[in-house]
Amino acid sequence: MDKFIVSARKYRPQTFDTVVGQAHITTTLQNAIKNRQLAHAFLFCGPRGVGKTTCARILAKTINCEKPTAEGEACNECHSCVAFNEGTSLNIHELDAASNNSVDDIRSLVEQVRFTPQAGKYKVYIIDEVHMLSSSAFNAFLKTLEEPPSYAIFILATTEKHKILPTILSRCQIFDFKRITGNDTVDHLQHICKKEEIDAEKAALQVIARKSEGCMRDALSILDKIVSFTSGTVTYQNTLEHLNILDADYYFKLLDCMQQQDLAGAMLLYDDIDRKGFEGDLVLNGFAEFIRNLLVCKDEKVAGLLEVVESFKDKYIATGKNTPVAYLISALNILNEAEINFKGARNKRLHTELAIIKLTYLQQALELTASGDGAGKKKLVEGASSVAFRKLTFVEDKGKKAESTPQPQPRQEAAAQQQPVNRKPETPVQQPQPVYKQPNTEARLIIEEPAMGYLSPEEEELNYINSMHNMPAENTQPANTQQAANKTGAGPKLGTLESIRQKFANKTAGTTNPAIPLTLEKLQQDWVNFSQLLKDNKNPAAQSFDMARLTITSANSFEIITNNNLEQKFIEGERRELSEYIQTKFNNRTILFTIVVTDNPVAFTPVEKPLSTKEQYVKIIEQYPLVNELRAKLKLGFD
Repeated sequence: MDKFIVSARKYRPQTFDTVVGQAHITTTLQNAIKNRQLAHAFLFCGPRGVGKTTCARILAKTINCEKPTAEGEACNECHSCVAFNEGTSLNIHELDAASNNSVDDIRSLVEQVRFTPQAGKYKVYIIDEVHMLSSSAFNAFLKTLEEPPSYAIFILATTEKHKILPTILSRCQIFDFKRITGNDTVDHLQHICKKEEIDAEKAALQVIARKSEGCMRDALSILDKIVSFTSGTVTYQNTLEHLNILDADYYFKLLDCMQQQDLAGAMLLYDDIDRKGFEGDLVLNGFAEFIRNLLVCKDEKVAGLLEVVESFKDKYIATGKNTPVAYLISALNILNEAEINFKGARNKRLHTELAIIKLTYLQQALELTASGDGAGKKKLVEGASSVAFRKLTFVEDKGKKAESTPQPQPRQEAAAQQQPVNRKPETPVQQPQPVYKQPNTEARLIIEEPAMGYLSPEEEELNYINSMHNMPAENTQPANTQQAANKTGAGPKLGTLESIRQKFANKTAGTTNPAIPLTLEKLQQDWVNFSQLLKDNKNPAAQSFDMARLTITSANSFEIITNNNLEQKFIEGERRELSEYIQTKFNNRTILFTIVVTDNPVAFTPVEKPLSTKEQYVKIIEQYPLVNELRAKLKLGFD
């Protein structure tokens, strides 16, 4: 049994004309060889698996060929070409910069450059993954790269051009390799399948080319795996199964259920997809790409961007024409947001199902928005309240009062004059024109403030609602409007401004009970009752309420004294419920309270401190002086 060689190595191009998808590179190199205009340093950069190292090897073999062809290709028959094909050529040196990226590796390479080639014209040094070299290695390589010997040629290959120093880039002739197109990949795979006698469907090869994303090496590796998986028969279905790709038929069925607002059918279809082992993010990403293809089909100018299996192209075009653009764009936004938030979702399946539910009822939402019957439609205001202007008058010292400035006409009256009303024509009343007199230098400006009375909290909240809705209050409504409402006998609708006003009117009418005076005894009793309610609800703030102390500061206010900030935060968290409870108990909406933190002094009990050795000795010699003389004679210490 012969040793198996993977297709990426077995069918590696040996001449420039066999390189796939890089005609702009191979043509330039062939012309440079024929015209003898070779640079001393080349930089091949581009994505993985597009032929950078392959072109470097072909260039090294061709420039050392003893009998090159007229097209600038190697003959593959001379001693140099045979030695290169067998891997025994001494004129070609390959260095992997990923594992040999130190200064010492570059220094050893520079030392080898000094020796002339024993056979052939050039010594070629191919440095792969050159971006992995360290900065010190790059700097050590600069001088040799700038002025190498006439027989030395350097070919650098990298996938990350931006990581190479600008000083290196300026010394090289740069060639940018591009991704291999899908058609070129399919043609090359068909050529290999024909040589290997593999029965492969074109649709399956198109799926492989799309999965490889322009990388020929990946495409050949995928083909080898599928051939081993299917025993030499590559079909569309087994390719989808092996590559874990969801068939486009599922997306067409899913879109059909969504356009018909068939939520049950869409959920059952997703359940079938989930049972086959496809993750939610794969479904979201695939469906987003499907919607993108439909959007591409809408315009013939960008139809060339459609990269799908040929058998589905007509179906994509037909479906794209029947689907509104607004639906496609909105669906892309929903899928994009769902795919971004998929990683952070705790329940992955539920997250995907929510996206499917949104897409199912998306058409209905778009129709409501387009018709203007949705929530976004603004309601016209029947009347608008006028802005309250303060009265400005000029007063002279002689007691003569200038005529007041004319007041601006309220908006409601102006609107009433503009709108036609079925009334009997009346004779217009001639309004006297105001006469302005020039005030003397001693005139004074007096601003008359409107009289403001006390407003209850309900009235203040009602006025606030009126100002927010820019509508007149009940007392400013015309009499005919109220009479018409009384004649019809219909009450205000639920949720309208009139119902809110009626609610506050009933509330203020019912609160006729007199306010209860704020006393410490009743306040403490209500405080205990509120704390008991918290305990019944298992609220941890109840303990802080039990430890707090109350003091009355005025007729309508009191203080809550706490021992620390923690108790203050617990009570502050129940401020709204506590305020509502106290105001209800005392029937007084003006009662306020403040929370004060007071540090309680901790009782300190003095503890007798033990005596040190020296203190004990001093106490002993006070009673027995001879002990001190004995210590001095024996020369003893305290320890």
